[in-house]
Amino acid sequence: MRRVIIPAPKKIHPFGEPARDLRIHNEVLFNLQERVLAQYTTKTTELQIGEHLPQIQEEMIVYRNNLFFDQGYIDTFIAKARKLGRACRAAFRAEAPAFREHALPLSTSYTLAGNLYLADLWYYPHGPVADTRPLIIDLDPKEVGYYGIPTYMTVETTGDLVFHVPARALLAIDSWVHIFIADVVFGVFAEGARVERRLEEDLSFKVKVLAKALFEGRQVLESSELVKIGKGCVIDPSAVIHGPTVIGDEVTIGAGAVVDNSIIGNKVNISQGAQVMLSVVGDGTFLPFNAALFMTTVMDNSMVAQNTCLQMCVIGKNTFIGAGSTFTDFNLIPLPIRAMDGNGELKDANRPVLGGCVGHNCRIGSGMITYPARTIESDVILAATQERRIIDKNISFEESDHHNFRLGYLHKADYHKEKDEIESW
Repeated sequence: MRRVIIPAPKKIHPFGEPARDLRIHNEVLFNLQERVLAQYTTKTTELQIGEHLPQIQEEMIVYRNNLFFDQGYIDTFIAKARKLGRACRAAFRAEAPAFREHALPLSTSYTLAGNLYLADLWYYPHGPVADTRPLIIDLDPKEVGYYGIPTYMTVETTGDLVFHVPARALLAIDSWVHIFIADVVFGVFAEGARVERRLEEDLSFKVKVLAKALFEGRQVLESSELVKIGKGCVIDPSAVIHGPTVIGDEVTIGAGAVVDNSIIGNKVNISQGAQVMLSVVGDGTFLPFNAALFMTTVMDNSMVAQNTCLQMCVIGKNTFIGAGSTFTDFNLIPLPIRAMDGNGELKDANRPVLGGCVGHNCRIGSGMITYPARTIESDVILAATQERRIIDKNISFEESDHHNFRLGYLHKADYHKEKDEIESW
């Protein structure tokens, strides 16, 4: 089978990079797509902007390179499409809960067709044709509670908040919020739900996990069957690690640290007392003592300093977040949380709680407080001063403090070397 890749050149705010170059599940999206499709495809054609599909008579799968899909979705999509034996396009019902609640808000990539939304993923058994059939793949979601809001805090939303966690996932990355959804809701939450289901339905797997836990003298969630640890790691005996968790190579985890249902990259340093829960931590990241991540993505080679708390946030690569900073995730008054969509417009994020987003190569001073869903563009420096300790609006590169520093030219603005406009297609 040939895979044909259609470009999605729009840069995702606030990173200044197209989706294909951003990390999902601690893997560059373009590489993740290639890996998931590796067992099906032997040839690749990557189209340029404006280029048409190759008119060749062979089996092919065509997708736009801002799509995140997991193995479960692709396996099901290709199997059903081959069984039908005709050209198909991935589709969702408008009322499907996981799609309606998590994928559709802030997106600009889906095409509305009646009561269906069509995604940019096609299967052609004998080359491109004009007539394609919508193919609906049930995401098979499960409601999973993640947050409780007391009645005295809001009249709009109370009780347990839930994610509709899919067993298989397809998602267009049009906004930084979609990175949060892909990593957390369709990522670590989904993996946890899959493990729970397998423990309930697969007796041999359940016996294997229990036997491994008994042999190792650990709790079930701490067994090596659910906690995968790479080579050359140094983990203090007092650290608590619960699965399903994947830890890369040459990772250091200090005394009293807690890692729960997360993805940890290579050469990560998690110091004493740090907390990492339901999060994705990129290669080379440093979390000093008492840093805390909850449902948060931190991309590679970043640092979240001591006593800093990030909840439901996305942090770019090569970024520093100063000590004692807090990214709030709940509006104190019952207003909808708005975030930037794929067209750069503020829209309802459909999330009652949501943290903020910081781009690549940023330097954020200590003691900052950031309001829900605020963004800080790549290459920005924000120094804590009497005038600015609260981030209550989106911060652009032009507002970076380094423009006012006498030695500001020493800051390398790697993502603003060229501010050219890329034509969308």
